[in-house]
Amino acid sequence: MSGPVPLSPTSSPQAGRPIVRTALVGTAVFTTLAVGAAAAPDALALPAAVVDLALFALGLAAFAGALVVAAGRSRREELSVAGVFLLTGSAPGAVRRLLLGALAVQTAVALATAGVRPFTPLAFGVLVPTFGLGACGLWAARHGSFPSKGSSSQVG
Repeated sequence: MSGPVPLSPTSSPQAGRPIVRTALVGTAVFTTLAVGAAAAPDALALPAAVVDLALFALGLAAFAGALVVAAGRSRREELSVAGVFLLTGSAPGAVRRLLLGALAVQTAVALATAGVRPFTPLAFGVLVPTFGLGACGLWAARHGSFPSKGSSSQVG
């Protein structure tokens, strides 16, 4: 199929708002603590590491949930890895910008703060982008728009 896939009614910018909100709040908390811990490691390194590990665990759970939901949808729709985890052609522009923006911020902050204070608890920050990737996957698996599989693709 060529060209963009038309968005289904469930693929509105309002769909999955809790997932988007959670990704943005998690990114803000991570960024605040990571930058604070880079400036004042004695006071904030441990709380930052705890938040990093919690976001990593949430990301793993979201990633696993996305795989389970996507597997169920793949029986009747043509899903792609790029469509699920990078929201390519499956999400409205506003949702894609917010979720991929959160992932980009998580990645930049993680690399910058771990680079400023290597061999400290700030290194756990490099695990946080799993949270952003999991949020993208979960949003697409639940609310993304994918083309239906045609009857001609079935094997007799």
